[in-house]
Amino acid sequence: MAQEKSYHYLIHIQYLGFRYHGWQKQSGVKTIEAMIEKTLGFVLEKSGEKSGFRILGTSRTDSKVSANQSAFMLFVRDALDMEALQSKLNINLPNDIRVTGVEEKSRTFNIIRSPKVKEYLYLFAFGCKSHPFCAAMMHTVPEDLDIELMKQGARLFEGWHHLGSYCTKPGPKTCLERDIRVCRIEENTEFQASFFPEKSWLLRIQASGFLRYQVRLIMGQLFKLGKKDIDLNRIKQSLSGSQALPLKEIAPGSGLILNKIIFQTD
Repeated sequence: MAQEKSYHYLIHIQYLGFRYHGWQKQSGVKTIEAMIEKTLGFVLEKSGEKSGFRILGTSRTDSKVSANQSAFMLFVRDALDMEALQSKLNINLPNDIRVTGVEEKSRTFNIIRSPKVKEYLYLFAFGCKSHPFCAAMMHTVPEDLDIELMKQGARLFEGWHHLGSYCTKPGPKTCLERDIRVCRIEENTEFQASFFPEKSWLLRIQASGFLRYQVRLIMGQLFKLGKKDIDLNRIKQSLSGSQALPLKEIAPGSGLILNKIIFQTD
C-alpha cells in the first residue's frame, strides 16, 4: 500500500515565556504549545484545511523560560502557502509569540533526532534592585558576586562530564554523560533595554542537548560560587560522577533564554 502523502513544515518561533507554564501542553495552565495549537486550529480552519494537523516541538522549555530562536514541526496532509501561513499566524498569535520563518522539510528530517546545537543564555545582574520590567527576562542577585571566580567555575563545565548532580528526577534510561561545548560567563551585550542595569551579565552554554533543569542547576551553583558559599573544588567534585551531590539550588526560570538552535541541513 502506498504511503499517504503528507507535508512537513519547520516553523521557527520566538516567545517571551514569563506568563506561560513552559512549552508542553498541560491541563489547567497556559502553555506555549497549547496557544500555538489553538491558533493553528483557527488559522487552518479559516484557510479551508479540513484534514487536521499535529505539531512537535524541539525543546520543552520550563515555566517562564523564553526563546529567541526555537522551532516546531507542523504535519499536515495538504500543501500550505508558507508565506501566508506565517502572516496569518502572526496576526492571530498573542504579542509574546512570533513566527520568524516557515520552511518545508522532507520526511527524513526529524526535529528531535536531527543533529543540532542548542545555545542557552542566562541573564543576570547583581548588587542592586533592578527595574521591575527586568523581571520577565533577567534575574537579579541582591548580594555582590565574584564574577572572575564565576568565570573560572563556568569553564569547568566544558567537555564531557557526568551530570547526575545537574538533572532533576532523571528516568532510568536517561544518559547522564553529556558534552558541553561552551560554558562561559560574559558581560551581557546580547539583549539591551533602557531599563536594564548599567551592567549585566550572562551565562552562555552550548550543547547538543540538555537534561531537565540542567542549565538552571548549573547557574545555581555558579551563583553560590560567586557568593563564596562554595569553592571551585566543590564544582569539580559535582562533575566527577563519584558522588551524586543533592543539588537543590535551581536558578529562577525567568532569566533563561533558549537563544538559538542550529540544525544540520538536510
